[in-house]
Amino acid sequence: MTDPIAEGARTDIRAPDGTRLAVYEWGDPSGPEVVLIHGFAQSHLCFDPQLRSDLARRCRLVAFDMRGHGASEQPVDASAYQGSRVWADDIAAVLAAKQLKRPILVGWSMGGRIIRQYLMTHGDARLAGINFVASQVIEDPRCRGPGAPKPAPENPTLAQEIEAAIAFLDGCYGKKPGEAEFRRALAYNMKVPAAVRRAIAGWSTEAAPTIAALEKVRVPVLITHGRQDTVVLPLAVDMSLAAMPHARQSWFDGCGHSPFCEDAPRFNAELMSFVQSCR
Repeated sequence: MTDPIAEGARTDIRAPDGTRLAVYEWGDPSGPEVVLIHGFAQSHLCFDPQLRSDLARRCRLVAFDMRGHGASEQPVDASAYQGSRVWADDIAAVLAAKQLKRPILVGWSMGGRIIRQYLMTHGDARLAGINFVASQVIEDPRCRGPGAPKPAPENPTLAQEIEAAIAFLDGCYGKKPGEAEFRRALAYNMKVPAAVRRAIAGWSTEAAPTIAALEKVRVPVLITHGRQDTVVLPLAVDMSLAAMPHARQSWFDGCGHSPFCEDAPRFNAELMSFVQSCR
């Protein structure tokens, strides 16, 4: 039986290049607007701890499956996942389609990287605030930990794909989830084809223009990071703070790459407080 809380009200929209994106909504239509953006090989379902919290009652929550992920379309051309605008324009398309006025963007891991692309392309004029969660906003190899996804072989076997997905998910948690939650996460990870994973792995953004864009950010910024993160090392926080000295940092001791799941009550309370401070 489909869980209406997890699924939300779905709308399919089109990105500027025609790619279909699955967009979901929960909560109070008149509440503060919060857009949840998942990470690499994930889906909107990763935010289940937020969708079942007070956030969903007090806010207007919007999430979408990134191109190539979840229920969104999976273009076969690698160029659909690379370049300077594609991810930025996906966010802009979601904001326009949902008629969001001043949303707060919350980006986990790769979700923070695509928020960065949005800032580089569109600036922060339409935003109320940004929450970077366990994200390597400025790409530097020193910030990449041993738990980060490994390069996929050109033609992996099914067994190799499954083992790689399990290894990556293992690295995403300092505090392991229950078996049911882990199996669900593995299922939506496996929905992302190996070709899409390789195409995304080939996408990168130089540090200098990234830093220049971050230095122009004027909206409030919250940087949330687990002390035990082995996917994106804590050095990434220091680099982001150097570019955005007005940002506030929140360290989650004992948590790994998924603090919004590993300590959901604290994460949800801090996000709600941040949302209120941005209004």
